[in-house]
Amino acid sequence: MKELIEYIAKALVDNPDAVRVTEIEGEKTSVIELSVAKEDLGKVIGKQGRTARSLRTILSAASTKNNKRAVLEILE
Repeated sequence: MKELIEYIAKALVDNPDAVRVTEIEGEKTSVIELSVAKEDLGKVIGKQGRTARSLRTILSAASTKNNKRAVLEILE
């Protein structure tokens, strides 16, 4: 899951070296924290949060295969 979000985020931003993804695994739920450069935050969130919603949808679909739940948090 972590690699998937990292790959997509690096493709979206202007400064891919600043992308940081950490995964905190629980028993049934994983929390994935995405941190990008301040100037790229708008690109990851998108207009009215559409890009962020799409990232969460992709993550949800991928995590369903593993019978787990994944939550994406975008850090400022």
